[in-house]
Amino acid sequence: MVKLLKVTGASLEPSYQDGDFVLVSKIPFFFNFVRKGDVIVFYHEVYGTMIKRIDRLVPEQMGYYVLGTREDSIDSRLLGIIAKKNVIGKVIWHISK
Repeated sequence: MVKLLKVTGASLEPSYQDGDFVLVSKIPFFFNFVRKGDVIVFYHEVYGTMIKRIDRLVPEQMGYYVLGTREDSIDSRLLGIIAKKNVIGKVIWHISK
């Protein structure tokens, strides 16, 4: 239900830096406590585990449109909608390096 993960890459800089840690939980998804602006961690079959900020909920497709903070970020502009089933959890605690 809760995982500690290390941030790698610069996709969400300056808020989340390479080497930071995040605690993620699946619990908010059980109670629909997820909204625009929340940061989630999800799995993508090509890119692996990724961290992004929710830009909008897409209820009819049971997923999320997510964005990074950089123009060259690999996010929903390239990946499309992130399915709820691929979400590892919502960031509930951020530990800066």
